[in-house]
Amino acid sequence: MAKFIIQGGKKLTGTFRVFGAKNAAVKMLAASIMIKGETILHNVPRILDILRMIEIIESIGAKTNFEGNTLKIDASGVHSFEPDEEPIKKLRGAVVIIGPLISLFSQAKFFEPGGCVIGARPIDFHIKAFEDLGVETNYDQENNRYHLKANDLYRSGDKDITLEEMSVTTTENALMAAVLRKGKTTIRICACEPEIVDLANFLNQAGAKITGAGTNTIVVQGVEKLSPTEYTVMPDRIEAGTIAIAAAICGGKVEITNIIPEHLSLVFNKFKNSKINYRIQRDDEIYSTIIIEQKNEIIAPDTKWIDTRPYPGFPTDLQSPFAVLMTQASGKCKIFETLFEARFDYVKWLIKMGAKIEVVNPFIVEISGPKKLFGKKIECSDLRGGAALLLAGLCAEGQTEIDNIEFIDRGYETIEIRLNKLGASIERTS
Repeated sequence: MAKFIIQGGKKLTGTFRVFGAKNAAVKMLAASIMIKGETILHNVPRILDILRMIEIIESIGAKTNFEGNTLKIDASGVHSFEPDEEPIKKLRGAVVIIGPLISLFSQAKFFEPGGCVIGARPIDFHIKAFEDLGVETNYDQENNRYHLKANDLYRSGDKDITLEEMSVTTTENALMAAVLRKGKTTIRICACEPEIVDLANFLNQAGAKITGAGTNTIVVQGVEKLSPTEYTVMPDRIEAGTIAIAAAICGGKVEITNIIPEHLSLVFNKFKNSKINYRIQRDDEIYSTIIIEQKNEIIAPDTKWIDTRPYPGFPTDLQSPFAVLMTQASGKCKIFETLFEARFDYVKWLIKMGAKIEVVNPFIVEISGPKKLFGKKIECSDLRGGAALLLAGLCAEGQTEIDNIEFIDRGYETIEIRLNKLGASIERTS
């Protein structure tokens, strides 16, 4: 497996452009199989999760052409409702292929998806949503494979379903399963993340009739078909937040371009409370640049708490990078992870590097700082925890060696090259 070797203590200076949102682009790839003809997506990050979703849709007949950050998808030849097992088992987000398959074929066969080990993420809520739409489920326990088949209740008539929780992927799956069915579908207790809005905007541009995305109630009026379209994926708010934290803990001056600040409102509020020196420069009506030039001492937020919540709450995907920020802050801060019970696996490595962190329970840690971090041999076990360890290596004294960086590659395109352009010293090696 590949690893990063980082020489820490380098200041970061320069401009960093944020790429497209992983959690929007992956879902658009899945949705594209419902569009006969060529779909063109711009600002698509070249990351492992995207490459795996490409494998999935190609396994059922789609053709793709990925040049730079523009991805062309021709779904005219999609002929199967059973994607290959191999890529499904490597990508937790693969579960979102089910909704489009049901919309397109009225059935789907798929294996239990894999992905990061950050706690139980069962697909029971997805299954329940599909069943409420009128889809029958059979599970082959021996082969760990599901077969979903729509009945007459799914094919026509108005539906009003309530999701079991505000799950992003369940919301997206239910939404996509409703796009091509006859009748109106009302989905309640929806998640409100910006990536869901971006997916709905993409589908609407292709001819879908979706309203309410970004609220807790989404209404989908079914259409007969979708048409080829060209769309630009929104910038990745998690990448933007991660690099902003890197700039704050390393010093220097970094301009992070291609962001939508409204997507990070609460994060910026925590920055303000932590005395992070930043300012936002509007570039046009939608996009902005955030400029980080840390001069003050970083302090723990006045509230002394960070608790992860569904959007617009503090994003769970920035919980681990924020923990690294708190190791360099004066005072104490508790982080309450409300969504995933195994998301603190990275903490043991920060402690090994010199951080003072008390694991109160599987959901709460208390961080005391500032503490100097020292380079060590460490390893990733998930995407966002891996990003946190990368940040720790950047600000640590000496050399840090991070193993299993394929997890980082799942969500950040050529991150070592882009950070090295800012002055970091990161070597990728096998």
